[in-house]
Amino acid sequence: MSPAITLSGAGLRCEIKPELGGCIAGLWLDDVPVLRSTAAAELATVRLAGSYPLVQNNGPEPHAIHGIGWQRPWQVLDQGDDLLLLACEHRADAAWPFAFDASQTFCIRRDVLELTLSMTNQSAVPAPAGLGWHPYFVKRAGSHIAFDATGRWEMSGEKLPTHCQPSAGLATDCASLDVDHCFDGWNGSVTLRDELLHTRINASLSRLVVFTNTTRGFVAIEPVSHVNNAVNLLQADAARAEDLGLEVLAPGESMSAQMSIQVERAP
Repeated sequence: MSPAITLSGAGLRCEIKPELGGCIAGLWLDDVPVLRSTAAAELATVRLAGSYPLVQNNGPEPHAIHGIGWQRPWQVLDQGDDLLLLACEHRADAAWPFAFDASQTFCIRRDVLELTLSMTNQSAVPAPAGLGWHPYFVKRAGSHIAFDATGRWEMSGEKLPTHCQPSAGLATDCASLDVDHCFDGWNGSVTLRDELLHTRINASLSRLVVFTNTTRGFVAIEPVSHVNNAVNLLQADAARAEDLGLEVLAPGESMSAQMSIQVERAP
């Protein structure tokens, strides 16, 4: 079992637990939690992590919308005070029938946590692929979220996207916000501000899932490469692959994504 790993720099501290889905247990600016945070040594389930990678079944849920990367242990390839490289190797099984290799990097540069996520299709046949992150940001008094988009996928009773409607994104307080949707045409930047912190999330992806409601003490802000349930939507002729963001990797082909979390104290 790999020990918990701490990265730090300029007040930011990130604790990572490789064997628990390669997850971020917590992220703090000094003593203030940025993400829903637990000391890595005390974190027993990835379900309570601050963030975990979305890489090609989700426990008792009927749909594999979060990939399988968070359900596998990751191995440490390189480690420093402010840098960590993890890897995960998957061989075809009942959970996902295509073999792949994946890697994650974590790097703290002053007030920014920089993340990369990559995967390579190791199957002998083309394979659908997708990447993303599932960070849970603390929802404090006065929390306000803002980002631009062009569309929002409406949800079925099973919490799966059905069709896309025009949407300009969100610019609203989080206290009464009730949302669990994938936004399309995202411009790659989100701001989350509250009485303690100003946080900016940037990513190289064009879709964003946002989830919170009045019972939650967090706002999940999830950059993703494709719409939830994209494979089934494509097979049902509900949308085109390019509209869903679905990628199909040839044998040996790779894809990657980047995300950053910049944090500063509120003035």
